[in-house]
Amino acid sequence: MSDFVLDPRLERDSTLLMKLGLCQLRLMEDGRWPWVLLVPQRSGISEIFDMTPLDQTMLTFETAIAAKALKQATGCLKINMGALGNQVRQFHLHLIARNDGDPAWPGPVWGHGQASPWNRDARTDFTERLLEAL
Repeated sequence: MSDFVLDPRLERDSTLLMKLGLCQLRLMEDGRWPWVLLVPQRSGISEIFDMTPLDQTMLTFETAIAAKALKQATGCLKINMGALGNQVRQFHLHLIARNDGDPAWPGPVWGHGQASPWNRDARTDFTERLLEAL
């Protein structure tokens, strides 16, 4: 892990909440949706198949616990997951809590409007609930 460097765009657009066994759990700086990232702390990974089988297994485990905690913390209808990588090649997995009637429902969140900063109180409340659920 010593040679792991976070892509500057992920650094700019998200905040570290905690480090799990393999991944950094990061909060996206867009208050329209409860939206987190899992970023494996491995160098040179752009696709899931670039990871070792053990790391793939660990990613699956960490994805399940983070998604379950996100659903518990938000009471959302659906968790959307995506690993696009078209703009940021470093492998990262988006977990987004979605609800009927949210700003982009039922479409994808990507490309929908402008990011909106978190309200400080809402951000604190959400992160506390999420970390407690973890």
